[in-house]
Amino acid sequence: MIEYIIIIFAALIIGVVCGYIFRKMIAEAKISSAETAAKKIIEEANQDAHAIKREKQLEAKEEAHRLRSELEKESRERRSELQRLERRLVQKEESLDRKINVIEKKEEEIRCKEEENKLFRDKLDKLHHQQLAELERVSGMSSEEAKEILLQRVRDEIEHEMVTMVKEIENQAKADGDKKAREIVTLAIQRCAADHVTESTVSVVSLPNDEMKGRIIGREGRNIRALETLTGIDLIIDDTPEAVIISGFDPIRREVARLALEKLVSDGRIHPARIEEIVEKTRKEVETQIKEEGERAAFESRVHGLHPELIILLGKLRFRTSYGQNVLQHSIEVAHLAGIMAAELGLDVNFAKRAGLLHDIGKAIDHETEGSHVQIGGEIAKKYKESPEIINAISAHHGDIDFNTLEAVLIQSADAISAVRPGARRETLEAYIKRLENLENIADSFEGVEKAYAIHAGREIRIMVKPERIDDYASIQIARDIVKKIEGELEYPGQIKVTVIRETRAVDYAK
Repeated sequence: MIEYIIIIFAALIIGVVCGYIFRKMIAEAKISSAETAAKKIIEEANQDAHAIKREKQLEAKEEAHRLRSELEKESRERRSELQRLERRLVQKEESLDRKINVIEKKEEEIRCKEEENKLFRDKLDKLHHQQLAELERVSGMSSEEAKEILLQRVRDEIEHEMVTMVKEIENQAKADGDKKAREIVTLAIQRCAADHVTESTVSVVSLPNDEMKGRIIGREGRNIRALETLTGIDLIIDDTPEAVIISGFDPIRREVARLALEKLVSDGRIHPARIEEIVEKTRKEVETQIKEEGERAAFESRVHGLHPELIILLGKLRFRTSYGQNVLQHSIEVAHLAGIMAAELGLDVNFAKRAGLLHDIGKAIDHETEGSHVQIGGEIAKKYKESPEIINAISAHHGDIDFNTLEAVLIQSADAISAVRPGARRETLEAYIKRLENLENIADSFEGVEKAYAIHAGREIRIMVKPERIDDYASIQIARDIVKKIEGELEYPGQIKVTVIRETRAVDYAK
């Protein structure tokens, strides 16, 4: 058994040795082959390297030649530029040398002239002293005394000129102030264009037929007596066809009677009990309307926080007229005008509007209370806790007392503007129309004027001239002449624009 193991072991050793020898022989053969291949590759690489080296050497020589050529070209250009700069420098140096020579000559001439001037000044000073001495001898006074007299004369002349200048400045400031005031007033008028309804102390109720008059009178006049007793107005039933006239001083009672009569006529049932019912119902409706009108006026004027009783009094002004001008609309207009002017002058706009709206509040009850509407208005404002400034503006808007604020002055101005606005009151309408006629007559009085038209409520007049008699230059002259005549003969608010139109037309017809 051991022998077999030894044989196997010996066989293994022999196999390993043989394998090692065999592998070594194979490896040596591969190594030899690899060395041969490596030598061949090295030889080929050396050949490629020599070829690349020769190629790169040629490229490097060509690049060096190209760079050398560019460098030589750039050097030649720089050399040329340097030569050109050198020539310019030489020319500038020559020019500077010439200028220096000229300056040196001028400096020499200036030195000579300065010396001559010095001599001349010395001579002048000597002559001046001689003349002063001679003047002092002839005048009998010293130079200081003469200077004092001369200065006094100059001082007097300057003071006179200063007084004249101050006077001119004052006149100019006054003219500018008047102009600015007119501009503000005119702007306020133009920006506030309220419509007014002319009313009177009578109202007319239309009837469907004349038979209705008998029903209104009633048996033995009981219906008409009941209506007059309940409303406090007079009914005038005359020969006027299909109409009844309601007459009464109190506009609110007249309005109640008018509305009640219209309802009775529309309903057809006319008897004392029905009249009493309708009158009471209508009176409540008018009271509601009065409150709504007061609230509307406050809202339109942007005035807030008024006492409820003041609102009602404002609403009553809706039914009150003054010279045909509705007092509530007049109050709203005064509020707007005062607010606009206050804004232009930098004053309290809200205060101006409030005082403007309330300035005629006394007219709501002046037929019920003793005293003028100004006094009554002040007492009403005081009663309902308005500020002292508002009370003063109301009480002073007709000049009865002194103004405490600038806004109070604006209330008076706005009240006057609203009252005299063309068409606002009946008594000024004729004067307004007369002024427009006078304006047109002045323009028509000039030779060459074909037609004149006063427009924009008399703030502008447009004049058509005859083109065959008036040329362009004459148009300018005639405009100036008309302006001078208007300024000399008419009284008017603001300013009037005069426009002269000269037009030539050629008309023909194709047939």
